[in-house]
Amino acid sequence: MANPLTVEVVSPERLLFSGEATMVITRTLGGGEIAFQAGHMSFLGALTDNHTRVFLLDGSVVDIAVHGGFVEVSENKVSILSDTAELSTEIDVERARSAKERAENNMRNTHDAEAVAALSRANARLTAVGVQTR
Repeated sequence: MANPLTVEVVSPERLLFSGEATMVITRTLGGGEIAFQAGHMSFLGALTDNHTRVFLLDGSVVDIAVHGGFVEVSENKVSILSDTAELSTEIDVERARSAKERAENNMRNTHDAEAVAALSRANARLTAVGVQTR
């Protein structure tokens, strides 16, 4: 096996994940999903609300709802510095569904930036726990 990636996912509140992985998939602002594996060239990008996946050496996956921030890749290390992030195991699914419903209702009445942001966050949470959002 090639050298593994060293991965850190950090929010202002805490370190959510630190370990080795074979791949990380996340979503950049305006760039879509991007995958990083060992040997990836240096990269710096802004993140949008998304379901980030960290593929561990044992084949399991750590699912994380990431809400903004940055991803930096350098010398087989992926650092995700998020404005807010949540491990899928810590997400309250019913609360996320309610938040999605509220945001969709708000968008029917007014298409303001806060409603769009709330819907994006709810969708990232639901996707991270394996719930279809469309």
